[in-house]
Amino acid sequence: MKTLPFALRARARTPLFLAPQAGVSESPFRRLCRSFGADVVLTEFVSAEGIVRGSGRTAHYLRFDDEERPIGIQIFGADPETMAEAASLVTEVYGPDFVDINFGCPVKKVVKRNGGSGCLRDLELVGRIVRAVVAATPLPVTAKIRSGFDESSRDPVAIGRTCRDAGARMVTLHPRTRADMYSGQARWDEIAALVDALDVPVIGNGDVRRGEDAHRMRERTGCDGIMIARGSHGAPWLFHQARAALDGRPVPGEPDTRTRFEICIRHAENAVAFERDGDKAVREFRKHLGWYTRGLAGGRRLRQRLFQVRDLSEVREFLGRYLASAGERGCSGLAGGFIVTGSRANPDPLRGPPAGR
Repeated sequence: MKTLPFALRARARTPLFLAPQAGVSESPFRRLCRSFGADVVLTEFVSAEGIVRGSGRTAHYLRFDDEERPIGIQIFGADPETMAEAASLVTEVYGPDFVDINFGCPVKKVVKRNGGSGCLRDLELVGRIVRAVVAATPLPVTAKIRSGFDESSRDPVAIGRTCRDAGARMVTLHPRTRADMYSGQARWDEIAALVDALDVPVIGNGDVRRGEDAHRMRERTGCDGIMIARGSHGAPWLFHQARAALDGRPVPGEPDTRTRFEICIRHAENAVAFERDGDKAVREFRKHLGWYTRGLAGGRRLRQRLFQVRDLSEVREFLGRYLASAGERGCSGLAGGFIVTGSRANPDPLRGPPAGR
């Protein structure tokens, strides 16, 4: 039997998973989340066709460090033979701990090619894809699903059983349909129903935004693990909070602004070091800057500047000025030589000192 490389159904410890997210779950973010307590991480979802064609861009998404283990590579596609070939290649070339199949992505450009949640319109196809991938790799194969393509096809238990019967060793459920996208509330009762229906581990995903949410999900559903996705955006410390809640310990509060910026800079530096093109890395990191500065007083003005930064020095400069305007002192020890500039007297610290000084 192809066993998973992490403990499940032991009940002693509920593992926390970082979800596969395009443009978010890059190696620097995976490592950061691991440092805050994520037990298992997955790559961004990767096109099976891109893998088979030998796309350089696709290969970039597949890179990972050993410190990220246990890690799964998630692939998507609608052709069983191509999916099988892709699974074989990633097993041989990259050697992840497991291969995950994406049956959940709701993005139009994926669905229109029948990939991701598009496959849920045809459960026979879902079964053929899982069987083909299982036959192609000695690694455990898992599946991430939604509750259906739309409300009329909503049947997460049937979808989960199809994956299990075809050989999936674990099923992750995001209890929304493709038509739901990310609207409304995730139906956690469907996770509970899937747990009752399957004899393989079930991972719950959806609407875990606070540490306490992870505890509530486990108690309400009996799930074997918890996957965190959008809640981690600009908040990798959510894994630390979730672990405390699951272990019955006091849940730490949100980090102060200075600490939040330290983590942001650490993340940005690792992103630039990981990406061969530093300028591109900074441009792509702008979305993270938006997330790290959510909820801050004057955050909108700060983000207007941050969304135009071209290098790390500008990131440090704008964040440093913001801290100075808020009265934060003694910040020279921040990651990457983060130096605070500006002063409380400056009415707009993001613009620098007034003219004539």
